[in-house]
Amino acid sequence: MFRSSSGRKYAITIGAALCAGAIAGAAWFVRNRGGVDKILTIYGNVDIREVQVAFNDADRIKRMYVQEGDFVRPGQLLAELDDRRYAANANQARRTAEAQRQTLTRLLNGSRPEEILHARATMGAMYATLRDDEITYRRNLELRRKQVIPQQTLDDSEARLNEARGNYEAARQTWILAVKGPRIEDIDQARATLKADEAALAFAERELGDIKLVAHSDGVIEDRILEPGDMASPGVPAFTMALTNPVWVRAYVPETYMGRIYPGMRAEITADSFPGRIFQGWIGYISPTAEFTPKNVETPELRTRLVYQVRVYACNPLNELRLGMPATVTVALDQPIPPANQVNGLGCEQSNSAGEQSQLR
Repeated sequence: MFRSSSGRKYAITIGAALCAGAIAGAAWFVRNRGGVDKILTIYGNVDIREVQVAFNDADRIKRMYVQEGDFVRPGQLLAELDDRRYAANANQARRTAEAQRQTLTRLLNGSRPEEILHARATMGAMYATLRDDEITYRRNLELRRKQVIPQQTLDDSEARLNEARGNYEAARQTWILAVKGPRIEDIDQARATLKADEAALAFAERELGDIKLVAHSDGVIEDRILEPGDMASPGVPAFTMALTNPVWVRAYVPETYMGRIYPGMRAEITADSFPGRIFQGWIGYISPTAEFTPKNVETPELRTRLVYQVRVYACNPLNELRLGMPATVTVALDQPIPPANQVNGLGCEQSNSAGEQSQLR
């Protein structure tokens, strides 16, 4: 009887242990399966933008200051053209604008007091001559009536009188104009001409400034296409430059995950070139159209599967991620949907130490 009771207790103990183990195993399976479902892992390659850097003017290249592989900053001088022709044009435009500026100033200042006095004195002299010719004409008219002088003498005195009247009137109008000063229309015309000359000067100075080719953003010189002595023009690139910002990983997400990823979600990026290193990033672009898995990333069993291209922007303060590097991206799918005003506002800040990884702002 005692042995039978012990056997039953032993069997109950074994059954309870197996049940507990099954429950624990199921919990472990559910927990791990849930963890896998909450992580999206995708593969892709680092991508960047390239620009063709060209002069905005046409002339012969005088100097080039960078080589292939040089890192350049915004505003850094890359090359410059021969400036003699553009400097001469700018100098001519500057002199023309200055001459017109003086003309406008003269019109705005009006007549000088000395000019008014001169016009008044000239008018007075013409009036005196007119009075003398009037007296002479009246005297000759009386003498002609008495048949003392010939008709020709009277006609000559009348002609001189008419000339004196005209000269006086001209002198009087000159004096009036000197007092009134320039016409408003003349001032407006001079002002408009000055604006046109100043615009021509600004254009000439801009052309002179365009002989210097400067970098518009951070980047690395990939190709130095032209050399000093070559003829440059806006349609002929002098350099090819790879932009170091932004840098992203071009990857492809299966259609089944499209409802679980959003622009602005944080991501972690790893590359084979930097084992153990994690680069922080975020999803910045999701293609609105589906495509078949690209040949360079697919496996034979995935050739008919639809995917969407995504760009995962990377924090790359030390310029370690380079064009074409294979990269692995992991995205936690249980993140809250980012606010709309933060989708395009994410960025990176560089740590003080070069060895520390950058964090999302």
